[in-house]
Amino acid sequence: MKKIIFIFALLLMSYIGKAQNTGVEKSIYSIETGVLGMWINNEYRLSNEIILKSELGMIAGFRGCSDCDTQYALTPELTLEPRWYYNIEKRNAKGKIIKNNSANFASLGLRYYPDWFVISNASNAYVENQITIIPKWGIKRTVSNSNFNYELGIGIGKRYYFDSNDWETAADLLIRIGYTF
Repeated sequence: MKKIIFIFALLLMSYIGKAQNTGVEKSIYSIETGVLGMWINNEYRLSNEIILKSELGMIAGFRGCSDCDTQYALTPELTLEPRWYYNIEKRNAKGKIIKNNSANFASLGLRYYPDWFVISNASNAYVENQITIIPKWGIKRTVSNSNFNYELGIGIGKRYYFDSNDWETAADLLIRIGYTF
């Protein structure tokens, strides 16, 4: 009888050990880098498929002209972005990796670019206080069940400049690689 209980306990523990969360992770922290910046972020679970991504980063920009040297600028960026990982349960049912919220997503990104400071090679560089509101579609995937991941996405929305009280169309092209802690 002891052997049967022992075998049953072993099987139960192996089943529990292999069971995967069918929804998004409760809370994950990661760092990411892209073509023009670096970010630290947190994804906090709101429901089985919805998270709130908060992010602090530095974003770069370049400008060149025919009669001047190329100028660069690095400025802070703050983001709040609710994300709906709409196919995470489907991916799990198919046995695909869902670790660190690996799934397709739809989001509404709210980014704030404050005029706190600018790191630049030009002495007169500044960034006007602005906010962007951009709906976006994208994918996030974990690389080979590791803590490394990548994100790709695209969206078009609006940018508002606080100082000039002006709206304009804005685009967001997301290409990042990252590491989740």
